[in-house]
Amino acid sequence: MSAKSKETKALQRHESHWFDEMDRSFEQMMRRGLLQPFRDIWPDWAPFQPDLDVRMPRVDMIDREAELLVRAELPGIDKEHVHIEVAGDMLTIRGERAHEEKREEENVYRAEILHGAFSRTLRLPPGLDTEAAEATFEKGLLEIHLPKPEESKRQRIAIS
Repeated sequence: MSAKSKETKALQRHESHWFDEMDRSFEQMMRRGLLQPFRDIWPDWAPFQPDLDVRMPRVDMIDREAELLVRAELPGIDKEHVHIEVAGDMLTIRGERAHEEKREEENVYRAEILHGAFSRTLRLPPGLDTEAAEATFEKGLLEIHLPKPEESKRQRIAIS
């Protein structure tokens, strides 16, 4: 691998890391209720904050020895309504939480259960075999297993 190629790869890793950090920070800000103080000033903003939980499911990305494991919380969603796509180094999980058409004639004091479409796109680290990816979905937890090719698995280096 040439020096130019190594430099470009390092720059790409650094750049993607920066975007991932920014993405995580934005999500944490929204989940912590930082829009809460503005509800009194701009009440029209109120519907957007709880909507974020249904539009951006919580995700874990775990780097294992032989694979990258992506877990997404999708409670109350049927497997048939979940779609997974990989394009280049981007993984997209999208779907829809169906809305019940049942009308209740009683007074509703609180309505927090959200319905509608959701989408979450994650940048994948380089060197994964996306063609061999497998996914399982059980009890509202989606697991996507993305194997690493043999040459990109971790190796221990002895110190002489």
